[in-house]
Amino acid sequence: MPLPDWMCRRRITVPASIGLLSVLALVLANAAESPLNYTLAGRNWLIPTEPPAPKPKTESCPAIRNPDPLMGPRTRLPGNWKGLDPVSANLPIVVMAGHADSQNMDGSGTPGYAVDVRNEKPMDSRMRDELFWNFKVQQEVVRLGLERGLNITAYTPSALTIRNHNDPRTNWSQAKRRSERGEYVLEIHFDAYSPYGFGSGLIPAINRRLNRVDESLAQAFGRFPRNFRGGLGGPRRGIGILEIGMLQGELEKRLRDPVASDATVTCLAERVVNALERGIKPA
Repeated sequence: MPLPDWMCRRRITVPASIGLLSVLALVLANAAESPLNYTLAGRNWLIPTEPPAPKPKTESCPAIRNPDPLMGPRTRLPGNWKGLDPVSANLPIVVMAGHADSQNMDGSGTPGYAVDVRNEKPMDSRMRDELFWNFKVQQEVVRLGLERGLNITAYTPSALTIRNHNDPRTNWSQAKRRSERGEYVLEIHFDAYSPYGFGSGLIPAINRRLNRVDESLAQAFGRFPRNFRGGLGGPRRGIGILEIGMLQGELEKRLRDPVASDATVTCLAERVVNALERGIKPA
């Protein structure tokens, strides 16, 4: 049977043949391939298919125990006083660093076991190691206290050595003035290493009635006699002296460890702030 005239025209037969062959080739190619896996096709290979396993949680600041694995033993001279007076929820608290005005003179604070016995370099050549760590904890206590909504500030003298105790810049002078107007004055200390130190604890103020903040700090850190060593100059002027612990052993090791130092300071400061909060807002 002869083909129709229109199919015999060259202009029509060539394009039609090419189109027909293209369609046939595409059908054969698809038939040879396996079906498309849309799950695999839609996957972004730049993103891990499974989230990484979570790191195990570690307790960076464990609850205080007695004796405490971080702060060590509590004072060997326990007091028998109680802090019973309630305080205002907006109690003004001022935090000082012990020995901040008495470097290179009597009362400079302990150099710590590492410096005094092991001949290691001090953390800062301008000051005893105790003051170095007093400053660190003081700053962190105020920072955390402000985060928690406490009415808390820091006082730091303008010089590391002030030989006149009555100079208005000293901790003692500031404490006397502030205590008289109702501020709670807390001075951060680290005790001397064994056998010279006594351990952690609060030496409370002598010039006022003791309150629930004193009691809370004593429950957390320990309780020195109120008339420790016949009554110290700071407590006579309204300072509560908080001995964090003897500057030795695990406590000093963690403080001096560049990896653990910041976390250790924060842990100590958290313990102080927790005690302040419990005294101001008892359960």
